[in-house]
Amino acid sequence: MKGLVLPAPPPAFARRKARILEQLAVPEAEYADASPKGSVDEGIRDLIGEVNRLDGFVTTSSCAGRVSVFLEGSKKAGGAGVEREGDAGRDEGGGDEGEGGEVRKLAGVGGKGGGGSWLFVSHDPVPLDGEGARPAEGDLEVLLGLRGSCSEEITADQVPGGDTIRDVAATRLIHFKFEPMILHVLTASLEHAQLLLRCALQAGFRESGAVSLTAAVGEQHATPIVAIRSMGLMFESLIGYQSGDGEDGRLQCTVSSAYLRTLVHIANERFNENKKRIERFRSALAEAMCTITSKSREDWEDAQVRRERKRAEGLKRRDELRKLKEGSGAVDVEAATLDVPLNTDLT
Repeated sequence: MKGLVLPAPPPAFARRKARILEQLAVPEAEYADASPKGSVDEGIRDLIGEVNRLDGFVTTSSCAGRVSVFLEGSKKAGGAGVEREGDAGRDEGGGDEGEGGEVRKLAGVGGKGGGGSWLFVSHDPVPLDGEGARPAEGDLEVLLGLRGSCSEEITADQVPGGDTIRDVAATRLIHFKFEPMILHVLTASLEHAQLLLRCALQAGFRESGAVSLTAAVGEQHATPIVAIRSMGLMFESLIGYQSGDGEDGRLQCTVSSAYLRTLVHIANERFNENKKRIERFRSALAEAMCTITSKSREDWEDAQVRRERKRAEGLKRRDELRKLKEGSGAVDVEAATLDVPLNTDLT
């Protein structure tokens, strides 16, 4: 981080950081956030603490990495008033309403909203063969929320029961996902954001970026938010669908138990690589901040020393000006340059 100087955090940033840290200080039993887990992930607590102890940085949201099974929400209208996820507010006052004026939202692209649900979420590797207390044969499907619906032998174009998924746009699909760490950090300046991004890219989080690069309305200073992430480790696979609607719907798995275990093995490997990148990021950030702190200490000057230096410089300039005014022709021997040939006889 040679040549990078971090400015002092503006007052607005300091106030916002204080509010965030106050929320994080709530006891774990009382703390809740908007994530499916509802709390800060254990695997990332140390990193969050290290970032928040640094001047000019504060975390706003995070996920240590997770493996999940997700059932999409409803993607077709069922008679009651509906609203496509993401269309809210597009036509003010013009949305359809169901009984009692309630608007039911449909899932958008990817299945989010519309009653979508997490069948399984884990922020740690899922134990399998040779990895600890693994699930017994047939229990993995139950663990992942599939209720033993996976088939051992499935043809390429069919699902259990001999039916083909014909209306994909309306079918509630089941996704198996692995998502690596993502960390959002509010920074005090563009220089703070630049330092954090360098560390993230160096650690392998190559899809990291920053937003809010200009000052908000009414603010004098920009306080960018940096997203530290890596899409290269993420993967997703469709493993089933829901037949039927509502509570009567039955989960149908379109992959074999062996294939499902393969997905879990891959996710566990990605967890290991994700952990390595987190550690590399922690090391890079600590080293960068140590370098900047050392540089700041080298440039620091005691107030008394600075006064004496300024006084000496002022006296020297005063003497030089006095000599010029007197026109004495005095020569500053240290500053003068004598151009004398080497063969000159000075006797």
